[in-house]
Amino acid sequence: MAKTAKIRRRSARLAAEHGSAAENVETYAAEAEQGYDVDQILRRRAGRPAIGSAAASVESVRLDPELKRELLLRAAEDNTSVSDVIRRAIGAYLQAG
Repeated sequence: MAKTAKIRRRSARLAAEHGSAAENVETYAAEAEQGYDVDQILRRRAGRPAIGSAAASVESVRLDPELKRELLLRAAEDNTSVSDVIRRAIGAYLQAG
């Protein structure tokens, strides 16, 4: 019974802070009826910045502890991320052909 009362108190507090579900629905409905600026929504896309011309893929590799340590030290030395060091190393390897 105490757990139910705690949930009710929390629900009441959240409703007081954020409004009831019915009020939120009315607010969102009114906003939707006014319409949205699609260009503005697309401009404020969240997430990481693009690296290249298309979405980047994520690849996993296994590193032995010594290689991982050297990688971390190099990233710190270059004041960059581990991912950037890996990308540069792969690029240099592929260019050396």
